[in-house]
Amino acid sequence: MKVLLLYPEFPDTFWSFRHALPFIGKRSAYPPLGLLTVSALLPPHWKRRLVDLNVEKLRDRDLAWADVAFLSAMLVQGPSLAQLIARCRNAGLRTVVGGPVTSADHPTCEGADHVVRGEAEGIVDELVADLEAGNARRRYEASGRADMARVPPPDLRLARLRRYSSMPLQYSRGCPFSCEFCDVIELFGRTPRTKTAEQVLAELEQLHGMGWRGSVFIVDDNFVGNRGAIKALLPRVAEWMRRRRNPFSLFTQASINLAEDDELLSLMRAARFGKVFVGIETPSAECNRAAGKLQNVKADLLESVRRIQEHGMEVMGGFILGFDQDPPEIFEKQIAFIKEAAIPVSMVGILTALPNTRLWRRLSGEGRILRQSVGDNTAALLNFIPRMDPDALLAGYRKVLASIYSPTEYFERAQAMLSRLGAVPKPRLVFSDYLALCRSFIRQGIFARYRVAYWRFLGKTFLRAPRHLGLAVTLAIMGHHFFTLTRRLQPGFPHREVA
Repeated sequence: MKVLLLYPEFPDTFWSFRHALPFIGKRSAYPPLGLLTVSALLPPHWKRRLVDLNVEKLRDRDLAWADVAFLSAMLVQGPSLAQLIARCRNAGLRTVVGGPVTSADHPTCEGADHVVRGEAEGIVDELVADLEAGNARRRYEASGRADMARVPPPDLRLARLRRYSSMPLQYSRGCPFSCEFCDVIELFGRTPRTKTAEQVLAELEQLHGMGWRGSVFIVDDNFVGNRGAIKALLPRVAEWMRRRRNPFSLFTQASINLAEDDELLSLMRAARFGKVFVGIETPSAECNRAAGKLQNVKADLLESVRRIQEHGMEVMGGFILGFDQDPPEIFEKQIAFIKEAAIPVSMVGILTALPNTRLWRRLSGEGRILRQSVGDNTAALLNFIPRMDPDALLAGYRKVLASIYSPTEYFERAQAMLSRLGAVPKPRLVFSDYLALCRSFIRQGIFARYRVAYWRFLGKTFLRAPRHLGLAVTLAIMGHHFFTLTRRLQPGFPHREVA
């Protein structure tokens, strides 16, 4: 059996980093970990081929080669997924679709021959047997949760590693919290399940053996969901890093209660974690409480961010507008909080009711759902009726974006963050880092309209914190993505500083 693994294209969003990747000569942020894990679960005698539309084109001869196509997608990839399914159908190729898009019952999946819901580890054997026998069913659904200790390393040999800026590694699935708007607990449960330390080290060794050097993204939705397991893992990762002369820099996602634990912060820093994405959502305790994000209510959010930064890790923040409890002044409060917290990379989006979440069920019961979510909470498209006037909400959202991604404001936040950042280990530079530096100097330092703010930022960093100059260039490049996308998403909004 010959299987074609297809990954749909991502649209241009804040998360795509499409306008930053060309600086480092890359085409996409990460290879499709889900599909590569599925590949590792398939029988050894099956032939397989990966086509990630984010880094390469799908050719007619790829379709002609295959007996069946496996596709996986998130909601935001829906339009590209629909096009892929149609192209496979026109070529007479059967399609099997899985991933978060199927768990959300997205209408895109209706065109597929076979739809798989749930974690692949509990379904693949049955699906493979049915495909080989020629009697595969229309729908498959996993029963229970996968045992992470039995999940194999992803089949990275299929991916064109040099076309990506980072490599993904998954340690755990599930989150102990119960945020109303989050679909993670619906997909993976509230009891974090983890791989063994031996599995993690084997995956790091695999990456190292394949020649990868640079950034590795621990993709867990909440890396610190099981603190006991993490504290046992991190010293072994740190020791592996030392023995291998620190080939990787790590980053992940975690809940704000990470800041409560000095030991955990120190262990992460020793294991070479350089940044962490935290769902802060809102400075309003009332909004966080109503959304069930009680870990944020208990914390002093500003102090928590500062503690993480002081331990040498950059904080990237997630923020949400559109809660029922949002006061009229929420937009000014969000801007002020992001500035005071010194979070350069602030992903601000409008609240989205994702299918099968508690928020979706509540709003459905209240008759407030307008449409299926497109999966992009930065698209300024409401999929439910908010309590606030919709026009005021959208205008306020645009105001927040225009403010925080004014180049001057962005560079000031980045400067403030660098001044707080604790001691960080010397980064291991690779060729793409030098390439990025040259391109940044030319594109941002010469041709960008914000070049004065750019040079002022780099100059201050060189004088005040020269050890962070490499990170400063990285932040400047990421800023270019945010400046560009903010302007393109809000074409009528005045944003004259952007090139």
